[in-house]
Amino acid sequence: MSDVRSPRPLPSGSGSAGLFNATVAGFAIASAWEVGALDALREQERVSAPDFAARHDLHLPATRALFTALAAGGVCIRDETDTDLFHTGPELDEVYRHKAFFHWLTIGSAGLFSDMPRVMRNANRVGDFYRRDAAAIGFACRDINQNSFDPVFWEAMHGLDFEFSHVADLGCGSGGRLAQIASFRPEATGVGIDLAPDTIEAASDHLAAQGVGDRFTFAEADVRDLAPDPEFEKVELLTCFMMGHDFWPREQCIASLRKLREAFPNVKRFLLGDTARTSGVPDQEKPVFTLAFETAHDFMGVYLPTLQEWEGVFEEGGWKLHNTRTVHTPADSVLFELS
Repeated sequence: MSDVRSPRPLPSGSGSAGLFNATVAGFAIASAWEVGALDALREQERVSAPDFAARHDLHLPATRALFTALAAGGVCIRDETDTDLFHTGPELDEVYRHKAFFHWLTIGSAGLFSDMPRVMRNANRVGDFYRRDAAAIGFACRDINQNSFDPVFWEAMHGLDFEFSHVADLGCGSGGRLAQIASFRPEATGVGIDLAPDTIEAASDHLAAQGVGDRFTFAEADVRDLAPDPEFEKVELLTCFMMGHDFWPREQCIASLRKLREAFPNVKRFLLGDTARTSGVPDQEKPVFTLAFETAHDFMGVYLPTLQEWEGVFEEGGWKLHNTRTVHTPADSVLFELS
């Protein structure tokens, strides 16, 4: 008897048309977040496309098309008598919670996904063989951090058994984590480290807008290969969110962890939050973000470890694992507390 599973029936109304329209709706969700349409639907419960376009200086046909695409995805519902009026839809609340995942996929990673046929060919996989928008990914990750990782991050922060005055954030993105720490510890100073200059610029602007720009410096560097620096010797709290998988594969990860131990000799706690590769989840039951995250990294050639693989490298890398806190979304996401 064959052990191949019978395909599960697709949800009602999906099929090729449903898949196609859902793709358009995904792009619309990310754009609607940027222009404020998702917030308008949540706050007002019904939105007139012409009024919204006029208020935000938007092209009216494009605005109508945006709301139409949202309606196709159940994010809003077109009024039966006024075709330019859109009401809150049944999917709005859940889509709003996951809006940054749509942004990460359709704007931040658009260059990669639109170029998949070329990227697949071995002959083309040399140099910078794929494109992603680092600033857009940083923008999305700030929201993902806030809604997914923040609850466990604050649990860990309030559980610290030491005082700290200097912090470093690895892969600092658009600066959201540093801004949070600045608010939590008004006397703290620190450094944000990232490889992308556009991202560093965005982080610097964000911290300046928060009124704490003078308390933080930035270093454009590869966190996987950091050399000791006098600035790093002051650091007592080290954080890293949503980029730990870039340390892998295994031997490279162990080497990177050891270098971090040398570069930050006085760190008392290392908070490492990341999303791991899932296992045992049927293809048609992948939770939000998982399929996009794993597909993107496979195409980029970035190894994604499982949670079990993660837990097997800390001791060899010179770190002790004190606690593992579960992040509920994305799937198989955690916060490791290391010293």
